[in-house]
Amino acid sequence: MRNMMASIKTALFVILHCLLQSTVCRDVNLPAGPLYRVAGFPLSLPCAVSGYEGPRTQDFEWFLYRDDAGGRQMGVVSTRDKGFPYAPFQPRVRNGEVRVDRDSGDNVRLVIQRLRAEDQGKYECYTPSTDSTYQGNYSATVTVKVIPDTLQISYSRSLTGQPVPEGAELTLTCSAGIQSEQLTHLSIMFGKRGGGDGSGGGAGGEVSTVREIISIDNMLAVVPGRSYKKRYDDGEITLEKRNGEAGQDVYVMKMRAVQPDDTGAYFCEASQWIRDPDRSWQKIAQRTLEIGNLTVQQLAESLSVTSLPRGDVTLQIGSPLILTCEVLGLPSEVNSGLLVQWMKRGSVSSDEVGVGGVEVEVARMSTDGVVSWGDDLSRSSGGSMEKVAEAKYSLKLFSARPSDSGVYRCVVSVYAGRSDPGPSTPVTLTQRSEGVTVNLKTKDVLVSAVAQLPRGPLLKRGSTITLICNATVMTTGPAQAQVQWLRWPIPEPAIKGRQRPAADVIPPDPPTVEEKPRLVAALMYDGVAKIYTNSSEVSVDRLSAVSYRLRVHMANMEDQGMYACHAEAWGQDPHGGWYNTGAKAESNAVTVYLYARATDLLLIPLVIGVSSSLFVGIVIIATVTCCFMKRLARQRAQK
Repeated sequence: MRNMMASIKTALFVILHCLLQSTVCRDVNLPAGPLYRVAGFPLSLPCAVSGYEGPRTQDFEWFLYRDDAGGRQMGVVSTRDKGFPYAPFQPRVRNGEVRVDRDSGDNVRLVIQRLRAEDQGKYECYTPSTDSTYQGNYSATVTVKVIPDTLQISYSRSLTGQPVPEGAELTLTCSAGIQSEQLTHLSIMFGKRGGGDGSGGGAGGEVSTVREIISIDNMLAVVPGRSYKKRYDDGEITLEKRNGEAGQDVYVMKMRAVQPDDTGAYFCEASQWIRDPDRSWQKIAQRTLEIGNLTVQQLAESLSVTSLPRGDVTLQIGSPLILTCEVLGLPSEVNSGLLVQWMKRGSVSSDEVGVGGVEVEVARMSTDGVVSWGDDLSRSSGGSMEKVAEAKYSLKLFSARPSDSGVYRCVVSVYAGRSDPGPSTPVTLTQRSEGVTVNLKTKDVLVSAVAQLPRGPLLKRGSTITLICNATVMTTGPAQAQVQWLRWPIPEPAIKGRQRPAADVIPPDPPTVEEKPRLVAALMYDGVAKIYTNSSEVSVDRLSAVSYRLRVHMANMEDQGMYACHAEAWGQDPHGGWYNTGAKAESNAVTVYLYARATDLLLIPLVIGVSSSLFVGIVIIATVTCCFMKRLARQRAQK
């Protein structure tokens, strides 16, 4: 404290002197002391000079006043004189253990690579003068205290180097402690050398890269490494401090699920910190302990997905379809979550089963065992998906339909080491099984449809449009027709030049117009009527086994158009369930025009008559007014 007060007084005196003289004075600066450093570790003392004259590169000389030498001065090292060091420092200067590192021309550092107990004392940084006049402060001093090395570090179990399966949990333990009379802090860091970057984003990391995984800093804050921050935020990596024995605390790092990028050599690093008088924290000691090598065995090397039965399956309609998915190669010591999906490509509408079409999801079982069905929600009551054994899943369709034909595959997504993954948890690996081709023996089904408009009076606005669809289904066994009514707008040329009765029957091809047809109504196979238009009152019913009627009540101009009926054949399986056979037919088009009513026609002469009368009246008034004005003008001219 006495030395620090003396240095402050000297600096204040120099500054005051320079201000009074109004000149630039040399000033040499060292950190405030005392500085506590640990024996056996580096010492770095920065020294800077300012306010000088002469060249930009200044020379520096370092002296030491040892506590055990009665304040006698000893030369340590100089930037201009190789013979400057005293005998105790000469061999250390020659081998580079003691040296001066220059940061700039007027800023250097005294570096002692391995501090010794006898290096304790007061250090002076002196700058030989290059000024025209001797003014200012040419040296500065700082006291360095050398404290013993008490930093200890150890581990309870090292890595053996044996391969660890992807997704397994990794636990590393490191014990560390310090016993110092000074107030110092301890920080712990777990790191890795080699392998990937730890982010789980794939290969590409440099083999020799050193990565900081996670640490507890000198202020007891847990800090993840830059490459591991996301995994830390997701709770995949943790570090905790526990009370230990013999003055050492225990630090436990856990990786919930190791990844291929986690392959590498692991180490634990303990650092001792102290707060200098300038309020900055300085690392004064550090030790690194090698824990061992970790090799992660990738799941892709062992995982396989198989679907049974293999090859082709041919079934009668209504028979049960049972498929089994088996997941092989999962490490028994890793608790992984599995998302299992059954996918199907192709259907009865394809020319060949499994050819073309989009692959759709039939059913899935989530990692928590919840089953959900794909687009065909009716299958939820006509099928099941179950976990029949460990890593074995079955799909059952109680009564197969023609639409169930296609190529089935089992798709398994593995969350290695995560039995309860969150929505944002990435999938570790996804694998697909070989396809199982399912064929269904279908009956020969023939469907025909003919649309007609019964003979009757001309259709006018407000009339009821009645259309008949004769749909027949020819097959063996119970069958029903499902009929839909479609309407297209009438092409413009046909409207402009229509010279036809109320309904024309166009040849059996459906109308070829650019506009898409509008679905008007449907009568389902089970007799349920569905109305899809709101413009008019519409009803559909069944007149006989093959005759279906559409009626549009109080028709308006929007209801005229080209109508056709679409018939689909539905069959019944042995269990009483109905299914779409895939057979369908579309009828000819019937064109419906709506003519004006008699009351509408009476309005035409009335409107024409009123318009004509108004026109004649206006012409007469205009003529009389014009003649009167001309006569009045002539009379004024004669006067």
